[in-house]
This record gives sequence, C-alpha cells and structure tokens, in this order.
Amino acid sequence: MSNINITIRMDKELKAQADTLFNELGLSMSTAFNIFVRQAVREQSIPFIIANHQPNAETLAAIEEVKRMKADPSIGKSYSSASQMMEDLLK
Repeated sequence: MSNINITIRMDKELKAQADTLFNELGLSMSTAFNIFVRQAVREQSIPFIIANHQPNAETLAAIEEVKRMKADPSIGKSYSSASQMMEDLLK
C-alpha cells in the first residue's frame, strides 16, 4: 500500500495541544489522524458525536428571566451576603 501526503490547516495553539496529547498517548499526529480516518471509514460516519446542543424551553425561559432581571433589578430578590441568601434558600 503506497502512502500520500495530506496538508491540513489548523490553529497553531490547537496543533501544539494536539501534539502534546498525542505524544502523551504515544502517537504521532499522523498516526492519530490515520486512526480517526480508519475509524470513520469503518463506521461510515464521524466516530464521535458532532452536535449543536440547543437549550430546552426551560433553559430558554431561565435565560429570558435573567435578562429581564438584569434590565430591571427590582425584579427578584437580592441579598447582601451569600450566608443571607443560603439562609433564605434553606427555609
């Protein structure tokens, strides 16, 4: 089986981090990419989950509530100390 060269562009800092990780695992960058490609071909998919996690309705509502509270500090409770807040929460 003959080999070919492939050029990949990536952020300099990301490459340094990857080099460090792969070296710790006893791998070269080339070996790590070959492992990735072989697994992708074997599984006929990217061998890990690529997801764009969207907040659910409850989280979106909480985000909106915080935005309203930041715009109008009179909404909600405020505390002068963490211990005061904890006391109120534990009632």
